[in-house]
Amino acid sequence: MKRTLGILALILMAIVGIAPAATATTPTNVVIEDTAGVLYQPQLLPALEKISFHEPTKVAVYTRNGMSSDNFNEEVLRYARANHPEWISADGQKWADGLFIFAFDPVGRQVGTYMGEDRKVTLQKREAIQDAASKLFTEAQWTDGTIAGVKKGASLINQPWYLSLGFIITASIVGGIAILGFGARAVIRANNRKKATEHLKRGDAAYSSVSLDLDVTELNAKTIPESSSYGTLVLEKYRNFSTRYHEAGALNQQSHDFTKKELSKATNVKRVGQYADLAEELDDLDDVIADTNTLLNRFSGWEGAWDRQAQTLVEDLAQLPGLIAQPEAQGMPTTGALASLHTQRIQGLQQLAADFHAGLISPETALDNLKEIRDELTALLQQHAELMIGKYAKTSAEKTDMRKTMDRNRRHDAQLGRATILGSVYGWNMFYSVHSFNAGYSTARQQVDTSRSNAGSGGSNSGYGSSGGSFSGSGSSSSF
Repeated sequence: MKRTLGILALILMAIVGIAPAATATTPTNVVIEDTAGVLYQPQLLPALEKISFHEPTKVAVYTRNGMSSDNFNEEVLRYARANHPEWISADGQKWADGLFIFAFDPVGRQVGTYMGEDRKVTLQKREAIQDAASKLFTEAQWTDGTIAGVKKGASLINQPWYLSLGFIITASIVGGIAILGFGARAVIRANNRKKATEHLKRGDAAYSSVSLDLDVTELNAKTIPESSSYGTLVLEKYRNFSTRYHEAGALNQQSHDFTKKELSKATNVKRVGQYADLAEELDDLDDVIADTNTLLNRFSGWEGAWDRQAQTLVEDLAQLPGLIAQPEAQGMPTTGALASLHTQRIQGLQQLAADFHAGLISPETALDNLKEIRDELTALLQQHAELMIGKYAKTSAEKTDMRKTMDRNRRHDAQLGRATILGSVYGWNMFYSVHSFNAGYSTARQQVDTSRSNAGSGGSNSGYGSSGGSFSGSGSSSSF
């Protein structure tokens, strides 16, 4: 009886994450080699840096665009030898100790996991890591899939015996379905509390920033010239600022009044998320109000305010060459138009900035010019999207699905420009960014591929091909 109770206690602690003696350490280093260009690093890097491993581990993420017929293990090894010899052991036969490599090919639809000898796991566990990512990869959620894969790897690499699947299954049999149900409920509640904590952290940071700048924001709003078309539009936004700030204050109080037990409930987590979203929206708006006042009145620091308005467009134009170079885009009339736009507007922006800094044009004219360029880019990207969809999709249903996916991604990315004057007064979803186009098209295309193939996992491959030689490092890959 005592032995049974001991096992039940250990399994319960393992499920809720409080098992004794297990060390937890974040990665010693994170290296991201996104040669496929599908990862959103502002989200990915912070997430990976927070993942806890059982032992100090270096994490490397590698992406490439290849073909399904490629020996993916061989290609990963080839890349490591050419670009990261430190990933390989001194004798050249294994992966370096303390290393975990997570790699995938979004075009060839393969995913692989590779470890140093002191971090290696069984083939079954490598497949579990790959499966954790594949579920998201089939929906072209590359960043989220990578995070899921690395998290799974962290949980399995050097896993203590009492957290192993075998022990949990054994203890589950001993303890019966009831203890598992209790454990699953505990996990869900723990995850809800974690989400609530994350929402509170970002909500409090934004709300604190808005509160500290409240008087300054009011002063900025009072001196925005109403004679300016942009000034009038921003002041329209400000008229609801006070009401929404008080709403955020009420949500702040409610969120902090929740007990630990109450934050275990999904409905309350959603409420805290609403608080965080509203606080961040207000934080963006007070930045816009400050920049509008500074820019329109040419107060001290107006140069920085201008740079913040132009920066998103500069970054967008810089991504056009990559979009134009896509193989499927060759020969399309919009490709030539986008190339011409890139050349002309890069030069035009430089001249616009020079004229504005020299006082040759007004702030309103400068912003009008930014909007004109943004409108032109949006129109061309919309035309290009239709041509690309028409070329890739084989049926009207596929065309509809691709349009919906790209539109959904465009709306999701609309928040990226919320802190700019144009994004605030017109709504960023009025514009189309190159980043949004690339991400949306990649997702739409992969979803069509998944629908066509309707294939599951393609099994595991552990060999390194003819160029691998005698290399025998721990690792394998599979298709998704």
